[in-house]
Amino acid sequence: MFCLNMMFVLSLLSVGVSSQPITDGQRLFSIAVSRVQHLHLLAQRFLSDFESSLQAEEQHQLNKIFLQDFCNSDYIISPIDKHETQRSSVLKLLSISYRLVESWEFPSRSLSGGLRTQISSKLSELKTGILLLIRASQDGTEIFPDSSALQLAPYGNYYQSLGPDESLKRTYELLACFKKDMHKVETYLTVAKCRLSPEANCTL
Repeated sequence: MFCLNMMFVLSLLSVGVSSQPITDGQRLFSIAVSRVQHLHLLAQRFLSDFESSLQAEEQHQLNKIFLQDFCNSDYIISPIDKHETQRSSVLKLLSISYRLVESWEFPSRSLSGGLRTQISSKLSELKTGILLLIRASQDGTEIFPDSSALQLAPYGNYYQSLGPDESLKRTYELLACFKKDMHKVETYLTVAKCRLSPEANCTL
């Protein structure tokens, strides 16, 4: 069943992957990195477009607020700097990446139609690919016995009825945090993928 699942995801996510003969693990890593890079670029574009729609004073105030607030995913313990990232095991980097991606399953559903359509499916594909990599690293051992325990609560009161100013703040917070977390996942998966090649220089 595991092999069938891996083959399915490999075929599902096969866009843009090199045709060179490589192992399933290497291929899946390449696909996962490609997917999160795309999500990170989408996050940058969405945030930039949103900021462009703001008045200068609105953007200034939102930037100040965001610096004082925490992202919902900050409760997920992760490396504090690049040195700790490089010292972390592949399995640890994969596990943190999985938790970060999963933490966006609920918030991504609150985005407007176009954004939700583009992001939700890509998050689901990325989560499935990372989970397959984790299981392969564990020889099929289940390290997430209760996946529901990993899901964080939705972003603050984002789903409540908010006034115009508060709604603006929540949208900005959501997009800024999404960009931040996709950058983290991109970094962790890139370092983990690099570890597959002993001769590679994985310095960030």
